[in-house]
Amino acid sequence: MLRDIVTLVARFPSKIKSLRLIAAIGGLLLSGAAQAQSVTIPNFWDPRAQLDRPEIPATRTIRFLVDDDFPPLHFPGLDGNPTGLSVELARAACERLSLTCTIQVRRFDMLLDALNNREGDVVAAAIPVSADLRRRFAVTAPYFRIPARFAVRKDRNQPAPEAKALQGKTIGVVGGTAHEAFAKAFMTGGTLKPYPELAAAQSALKAGEVDYLFADGLSLALWIGGEDAGGCCDFSGGPYLESRFFGEGIGFITRTDDEALRRALDFALQQLWKEGKYAELYLRFFPTSPF
Repeated sequence: MLRDIVTLVARFPSKIKSLRLIAAIGGLLLSGAAQAQSVTIPNFWDPRAQLDRPEIPATRTIRFLVDDDFPPLHFPGLDGNPTGLSVELARAACERLSLTCTIQVRRFDMLLDALNNREGDVVAAAIPVSADLRRRFAVTAPYFRIPARFAVRKDRNQPAPEAKALQGKTIGVVGGTAHEAFAKAFMTGGTLKPYPELAAAQSALKAGEVDYLFADGLSLALWIGGEDAGGCCDFSGGPYLESRFFGEGIGFITRTDDEALRRALDFALQQLWKEGKYAELYLRFFPTSPF
């Protein structure tokens, strides 16, 4: 899963590309009930759970640490300030808890060290939750997961990717990823065609060289809704969220000795979902939903 995330980060190496993506996202902002119904909004919270709100001193300033090169979760806005789903959820959580917060940008590979060194209080970035991460830090419940998805050409009328339908079909995957491993385990009827990188696999699907592409749903959502795909393709089936292959998701990360803050953020995230703020932010940054 970490390799898949790092691969996606590498697709946006410059701030220019990030700004172009922001402009594209901004032009696709969704409003109104009819538009909202066309986008699937995930729910990661149990509506039956009743979380208590721990008391955090109102005088405390919470320092969030983010990376700014992983759209649409965290990236520079048109004004140069960090934005994205993770960043705006952090701001909304602070407002919900009536706390003062700051957003500080660090390199992705330095975020956890900065948190450990008490240079910040919370990491709000796309670091996958794992057993190793939990041994070192405390993590809220996930506020986002990166599902696996199938993509198909719209004009080929491929059947939904169920086991029987995949018999004799060619499935593009990125070699060495969790998606290839999952396909090898559960899609034995199809012929897997590995590619060295996602861009090559996407080009193959667009050109009709494969029947299906099975890959990271976040990357596919950005591609399907962007200029490179040219409207050729769409999702089919899924989403696939098996944690053994695709991870436990992404949550706010705190130090283990800051348990009250971790619980307060869990409370805030659940309230933001119940009150509709999460859906509002999700629609802002995911005009094409990976779910």
